[in-house]
Amino acid sequence: MSDQTRAAIAAASRLVVKVGSSALTTAGDGLDVARLDALVDAIAERVARGAQIVLVSSGAIGAGLAPLSLGKRPRDLATQQAAASVGQLALAHAYAESFGRYSLTVGQVLLTSDDVVRRAHYRNAERTFSRLLALGAVPVVNENDTVATEEIRFGDNDRLASLVAHLIRADALVLLSDVDALYDGDPRAGGTRRITEVADESDLDGLSVGMSSSGLGTGGMMSKVAAARTAASSGVPVLIAAAADAREALGTAEVGTVFRAAGSRLSARRFWLGYAAGSTGRLHLDDGAVAAVVRRRRSLLAAGVTGVDGDFQAGDVVDLVNPAQQVVARGVVAFDVTELPELIGRSTHDLPPEQRREVVHADDLVPLRHR
Repeated sequence: MSDQTRAAIAAASRLVVKVGSSALTTAGDGLDVARLDALVDAIAERVARGAQIVLVSSGAIGAGLAPLSLGKRPRDLATQQAAASVGQLALAHAYAESFGRYSLTVGQVLLTSDDVVRRAHYRNAERTFSRLLALGAVPVVNENDTVATEEIRFGDNDRLASLVAHLIRADALVLLSDVDALYDGDPRAGGTRRITEVADESDLDGLSVGMSSSGLGTGGMMSKVAAARTAASSGVPVLIAAAADAREALGTAEVGTVFRAAGSRLSARRFWLGYAAGSTGRLHLDDGAVAAVVRRRRSLLAAGVTGVDGDFQAGDVVDLVNPAQQVVARGVVAFDVTELPELIGRSTHDLPPEQRREVVHADDLVPLRHR
């Protein structure tokens, strides 16, 4: 099956490619133009074969370090935002110059999590990407670090890339960094095994992954695995590889680690509900309700709810958790948090007529793998 997944990635007509900070910048010298040019060479080669590519690029903060005489990535948010404001200009200019060698036009897209969490913003971003690609441009995406706060930032561009992959209905997602594949431990420690394919969740059991050694990024392998799981579970195959192997990754895909796409692709609304929307609370379920919601895809009734947490109103998105406190689904709740305590655990026919409705309707509910 690994060969089939790699063949699907190699043949994909629309891809999202994400590159990490460590692959483009160094702490002392900032942006490495030679590395950036090598990445653009590989992307341009794939575009010349007819593919549409959206590039999710880290590196804005790293590119701003040297011009601001900062020796390492700052920890405080204000200095990160200042470095990003300087680095974004350098990064955008470098990409425009490099893609210009192939007469390719670059369009910069800066996003915060708010642009994906809010349904109207999600649709606007979807339309923008669609038009840029139709016009033959290469969208270059980054989290808008200059305005993001701790509360609304994506946290890393790997997750952003997985969300963009579904948003543009990509055929594949390629995650590039300074690590050549997924290993069953920290490859720097030695004695670890390289994993060529992740076919299902059992392949990740007991996995211990290390962080990038550069100190420039926020992601690390753990965030790449999380992003790959998100994309693959929604129907998008994923390749994790080294940026130095970009030409092979975007060619035959015979490098790195692939994640097999599981099942059919989720609709845009169900993907947004399951993976992009912000959760405002939790509903605690008993074992019977978990079985009904996850295995039988039924609506959640008040009888199966054992408790509530959070501050939400009817129409908000909430997490559904099992007795072990694992998130097993997400959905749009039909009651305010103040209404639910007197309803939980009660059969529908015992409720007042005006409250005889599902707590979360099956049409507004997405089962998830345990988080």
